[in-house]
Amino acid sequence: MSHSSRRQFLQHTALGAGLLATSPLWASDAGDWSQTSFRPLPIPELISGEAQADGFHYYLRARHGETEFYPGQPTATMGLNGSYLGPTLQVRQHEQVHIHVQNDLSEATTLHWHGMDVPAEEDGGPYQIIQPGNAWTARYTVKNPAATCWYHSHMMHQTGRQVYHGLAGLLIVDDEHHRSLPLPRDYGVDDIPLILQDRLFDDQGQLSYPDRMDDHMVGMRGDIMVVNGVISPTFIATTGRVRLRLLNAANARAFTLAFSDGRHFDLIATDLSLIEKPLTLETLVLSPGERAEIVVDTLSTQPFTLVNLPVPSTYQAHFGLLSDLMRELDTQAFDVLTIIPPAAAVPAAPALPAQLNDIDWLPEQDASYHRLIAMQMGEGQGNGGKRGGGPGARRERGGWGGGKHRINGRMMDMNFIEASIVAGTTEIWEITNDSPMMHPFHIHKVHFQILDRNGEPPGEDERGYKDTVRVPPFGRVRVIARFSGESNPHIPFMFHCHILEHEDNGMMGQFVIV
Repeated sequence: MSHSSRRQFLQHTALGAGLLATSPLWASDAGDWSQTSFRPLPIPELISGEAQADGFHYYLRARHGETEFYPGQPTATMGLNGSYLGPTLQVRQHEQVHIHVQNDLSEATTLHWHGMDVPAEEDGGPYQIIQPGNAWTARYTVKNPAATCWYHSHMMHQTGRQVYHGLAGLLIVDDEHHRSLPLPRDYGVDDIPLILQDRLFDDQGQLSYPDRMDDHMVGMRGDIMVVNGVISPTFIATTGRVRLRLLNAANARAFTLAFSDGRHFDLIATDLSLIEKPLTLETLVLSPGERAEIVVDTLSTQPFTLVNLPVPSTYQAHFGLLSDLMRELDTQAFDVLTIIPPAAAVPAAPALPAQLNDIDWLPEQDASYHRLIAMQMGEGQGNGGKRGGGPGARRERGGWGGGKHRINGRMMDMNFIEASIVAGTTEIWEITNDSPMMHPFHIHKVHFQILDRNGEPPGEDERGYKDTVRVPPFGRVRVIARFSGESNPHIPFMFHCHILEHEDNGMMGQFVIV
């Protein structure tokens, strides 16, 4: 979408000026919006750890609960230390942490530290199962630099359902370099976490997670936007600039984010690091599992809204369920968060640093191995892969629908190790997507850099350390990573599509560091 067409969209839809003109929230002309009726944005509790002789201890309790997404209507959910989602864990580089997880659920679960460079036995993947009534402690030294990471269930075949019902939370890493920069850092005041999810509710107000072929094929997508566990929240700014820590915690939906009045914002961090210099943007795309940190000026005479822009479908119409689903994919618009500007005069914020970070770019010649990873969607009854298009072809050879998903032709098998990688080596992974939809590809433990996508350099908004990357339809992405850390030939790490229903239904593989 061009800059001009994007501005026209924002100006002539309910997400832009039309909403501002008609919504009861904007009835006052006095500039004091604090007396209007709205749902305040909840800020997850920040837990910085309990200092003990052997490090910092954190305590999480997975439990069933009830959450009122709609007033007066309790919805059955799961959460950590609460009814839905979990607290924000703040850890610091080089410190030893002990994260104690008690499972009070009626079913087994796990808790994975997404983005964290940890030993295999502490990763919280399918091998670290916590049975009902049991507890597990992850112990590791924080190696990551400052970043916005997260934690979530990674239970084999149940990740999508458990995350959908609330088993997730943020994990913020701090370091000395980050603390030296003049960036917004007052958590809950000018440093705001935003956990973005889309959810589907049934007519009883319960979360609807149907086990349908549709959801296996394109992932579970909802029609209601939920932010930090609340529908349509509002944030009242008290400073002239805020930092938004954005996490796409949706099961399958990619978000294209912008502001309703077309204002610019500055990107300062990707998944796993500050970028080198602030990058001024109007829109930002986040696929499931990706994070970004942006800084936006809040000074305005009117409230404004963070919105999700619809992505027009370019998929060619064919007969069949997948064609119908693909033509609807991510075409829905959502209001994400309304921001009310400060009611009183606030001092001007200092300029962002011209230099945020110095990134050690990995040269391709350092790679000792070039590994191929092919993501493949479930095949139809004819096992025809991409040859299924029109009705005749579908009858004879099948399409992408049905069946299970695979990586390198194999469904996830806990008895099969795709790669044994020598500790300390650097590899290039070439990830291909032989399907008509985008797949977000995630590697546990390692922090990679994107070399190219379909032969072209990545956008400036992806030039930092990453753990999740968008692989376009029928496309390929090359990433480079150094596989450092402890060797453990017995406990694997995962790599997978971060559309959770694809992961649960076979699009996942394993590697070990030896």
